[in-house]
Amino acid sequence: MNLLYTASGFGVGLLVGITGVGGGSLMTPLLVFLFGFKPAVAVGTDLLYAAITKTAGVFVHHGKHKSVDWKIVCFLSLGSLPFAGITLYVLKNLMAVDKDITGMITFTLGVALLLTSCALLVRSILLRNASKQLLDDDISDAENAGRFSPKWEKIATVFTGAVLGVLVTLSSVGAGALGTVALLFLYPRMSTLKVVGTDLAHAIPLTAVAGLGHLSLGNFDLQLLGSLLLGSVPVIWVGSHLSAKIPEHFLRPVLATLLMVIGLKFVLV
Repeated sequence: MNLLYTASGFGVGLLVGITGVGGGSLMTPLLVFLFGFKPAVAVGTDLLYAAITKTAGVFVHHGKHKSVDWKIVCFLSLGSLPFAGITLYVLKNLMAVDKDITGMITFTLGVALLLTSCALLVRSILLRNASKQLLDDDISDAENAGRFSPKWEKIATVFTGAVLGVLVTLSSVGAGALGTVALLFLYPRMSTLKVVGTDLAHAIPLTAVAGLGHLSLGNFDLQLLGSLLLGSVPVIWVGSHLSAKIPEHFLRPVLATLLMVIGLKFVLV
């Protein structure tokens, strides 16, 4: 185990617990800039890290809170898993013809970070609007009513999953902040707890498939994964309890600005 990697896992785990932002948007840039990992290795390792760390959260949301809409998870997966596979196939073929994929992954990572920073800024607005909508509507209808008609709602959900599948596979970013914002837009009457639980449940198969795909391509570091898990898993619980004591209106803009700066650096490399 590498103590520096473990300390990084500790710091990212604490921030994830406090802010609720997915580790990918924080961990992957850290691995690339601070430790000098190739973007592909950082993305692949972080995807498996995310699949493992998110699993415990889903057990809580499904078992204790009953806050996972499995129907929506299935529609998202219909889009995300096939497109994750297609993206991995493209990456494999680019490697086979000796084409450097670092530039593509780096640029996609930058775009995903910029989108995530914007998502953090609009997420609070969407949450407030959703809360007002819940107060105005009947709760039994609120959980099932989407923004579109049932036919277009399914298509929009599958399409959203496809976009997330490509972004997450290429960058390991997007399964958290972008996923929740997409669900808040598609299902404005869904409770916040259910949005988080549903997004988390969808992120597990997506990050697992994408991570195993990167593992098969050799984009993986076992020592790094073990060190990150050792540092982050225990402290996520601590961070979630600290979140109530730290004002969100201060943390989220600071985090969004940081992600925007890092995203610009990746895009302009």
